[in-house]
Order: sequence, then C-alpha cells, then structure tokens
Amino acid sequence: MLDQEIVFIGPGVMAEGIISALIRKKVAKPQHIRVGGPRPERGAELEKKYSIKYFIDNTEAARSADVIILSVKPQRLDKVMSVLKGQLKPEALVLSIVAGATLSKLTHGLSHKRVVRSMPNTPAQIGMGITVWTAGTEVSEEQLDVARQILEAMGDQVFVEDENYLDMATALSGTGPAYVFLFMEAMVDAGVHLGFPRRISEQLVIQTVRGSVEYYLQRADPVHLAKLRNDVTSPGGTTAAALYFLEKAGFRTALSRAVWAAYERSRELGRGGKSHNPENKEDGAD
Repeated sequence: MLDQEIVFIGPGVMAEGIISALIRKKVAKPQHIRVGGPRPERGAELEKKYSIKYFIDNTEAARSADVIILSVKPQRLDKVMSVLKGQLKPEALVLSIVAGATLSKLTHGLSHKRVVRSMPNTPAQIGMGITVWTAGTEVSEEQLDVARQILEAMGDQVFVEDENYLDMATALSGTGPAYVFLFMEAMVDAGVHLGFPRRISEQLVIQTVRGSVEYYLQRADPVHLAKLRNDVTSPGGTTAAALYFLEKAGFRTALSRAVWAAYERSRELGRGGKSHNPENKEDGAD
C-alpha cells in the first residue's frame, strides 16, 4: 500500500473511478486521498462515499501532496496549470490523464519536471481498463513504481518510451469503448428491428460480445483475429452474407477513419486546440 498523499485535481467520473480502484485494491488509504475542484456539492458526495477530503482551492489541495493526478478536461488544463504553477513540492510526482496534454506542455505549464503522462480508458473505473503511459526524464525509479501501482489498480498498463504512442493510444484504446458501445447499440437496434424485445436483444448482444472476447483470451494458442472470423464463416452461409454487406458498406474504412480522426484531435488538443463541440464536451479526462 502506498504511504503517500495523493491529490486529484478534477472531481469528474474518471477521477472517481481511480479513487474507487485505489481504495478497493488497497493501493491507498482514504485518509491519504484529497480532491480539488470547484463544486462543493460534488465534494460532499465524494467525501460521503469514500471518506476522502475535498478542497475548493486546488492550490491548497495540491501544495503538500506527494502525487498530483491531473484529471480535468483538456480545455480547462491551462487555467488549472496557471493556478498550480510553482506551488507543488519539487519532489512531487504529477500524473496526468488529460487527453492530448504532452509532457512538454505539462512541465512548462506547471514549471515542474517530474511528470508522467497517461491515457486510461473507461473500463478503468471497474479495474478492467488499459492505460498507456510514459514519463519525463526527471521521474525517479521509485516514482515510476508509484505510477505503475496507481495505474495497475485500474487494470493493465503499458509503458512506452516514445510519447507519440500516447496520442495513438488516445485514439485506439482511450476512445475505443465508444466505438464498442456504438457497435453494440447498432446490433441491439438491429435485433429490435428483427422483432426481438429490446431486453432480449440487449442480452444476446452483450453476451455475444463478452463471450467472443473471452473465447479469444482463453485459447491456448495465439491466433489472428481473421482466423477466428473465418472459422465462423461458412461458404454461402448467413455469416458470409452479413460480412459481405459490412465490407460493401465500408465498415473497416469507416472505423479506420474514425480512429484517425480521434488521433488528429488528440494532437490538436495537445497544441491547445479548442473544442468543436458547442456544449464543450470532450473525450478524455473529466
């Protein structure tokens, strides 16, 4: 168990998911966790649920922390960093889950060199996520181990030397659950169109997706996904007919273009690009 003071700047959904995972996995004690954010009602909710401390003042929350986890929206990062700049302990570790925020942007914005950049995804909230991460050169071996323990509480983690992989991970695994949910939603709607009650269609789709993943994972021999697809595709059969229309509709191309669009948006956010969404909602940390 980590014996360090951990502070979350940003009280959103991902922050709560990480807090829950840290406590559930006994990586950190509730009394060692603090959260900074602008909403008192949200603070009261988190304090009641997890027995942690909440601060309206981010500087007060972060000043004596050993680990500061930045979990704000990309569009709010500059404002948050301007408040925290020069206020952190020199030996503190900063761990960012903000989409698109580069190590350079973080270190300059905070005037702080001990920075880890990471990209978790939504299943991290239940300990089933995967996080790609990298670290600045000033991060010590001990701090790398601290970061690894925190990230492993959320699921699998992959450390990379090349920071460019973080924008790729944002587009593939960070945004990936949305692609999966959209695919599942479309399948459920198709089942309803066929005549299934929605509850039955949802049950069939959810278990099909879950079972397919488990079938892949539990195979004794590594196998290419294309082989598994071929194994269930009989010549002239129902699966072949369905796959023909998916290919004709450009399913692969659409998905590839979607991932590329997310990648470009991640890079744009790293350059300070503003949201294209009129409601200012953006993928990534909240």
